[in-house]
Amino acid sequence: MAEALWIAKTGLEAQKNKLSTISNNLANVNTTGFKRSRTVFEDLIYQNVRQPGGKSSQDTILPSGLSIGTGVKTVATQKIHEQGSLLQTENKFDLAIEGRGFFQVLQPNGNIAYTRNGEFQLGPDGQLVNANGYRLQPDFNIPQNALSVTVGIDGTVSVSQPGNPVPAQIGTIQIADFINPAGLQALGGNLLAETAASGAPIVGAPDTLSFGSLIQGSLEGSNVNVVEELVNMIETQRAYEMNSKAISTADQMLQYVNNNL
Repeated sequence: MAEALWIAKTGLEAQKNKLSTISNNLANVNTTGFKRSRTVFEDLIYQNVRQPGGKSSQDTILPSGLSIGTGVKTVATQKIHEQGSLLQTENKFDLAIEGRGFFQVLQPNGNIAYTRNGEFQLGPDGQLVNANGYRLQPDFNIPQNALSVTVGIDGTVSVSQPGNPVPAQIGTIQIADFINPAGLQALGGNLLAETAASGAPIVGAPDTLSFGSLIQGSLEGSNVNVVEELVNMIETQRAYEMNSKAISTADQMLQYVNNNL
């Protein structure tokens, strides 16, 4: 009976982790560019009492074995990089990526971080920065006397200035992509970091090769499906209750044995 208690305990721990992931998804349902996560489980090592295919006699083998499982564990939380819905804001510095790719921002420590949040603002030096003041890469400066700023689907940034009827190109926004975006490490603040699992970044202009296109005046919403998360929450709750019931049943059986010794 003690084994059953420990096995059910691993089930409770796994469902607790799953609920934490679901809660984080729901908490970020309105976070710009947020990508939902899902919890990945695997079964623990087995106690092999009888090996499948073992000899039961000189001329016969066992068609199946006797293996007793020891529970479950959480092995990963995987980001699902599906496209979120595009929300029009009409703000000229709001940018959304339709398709694959990530914006690049420079952190204070000198490292490049990656994000799908295109909610940029104009910094004091004329550069585009995110809500934390991290500069969009590569750098370009918007003139102080710019009458309008236009960002093309290919990342071309042009401005119109007084006395010049022809818009002037001042830079190009480049985005990065990864072979395995799910391998990026979440840093918080809508930022992701490169890892060995994600592979090295592939940088290029939007709307070329496999890169997505830029949409000015729009933001990408979270890809969290509230209904799906609520269904997952109910499923997790029921699984937690069943594991709790297994602990209660094992305890009752132990109590029965103790009372009849």
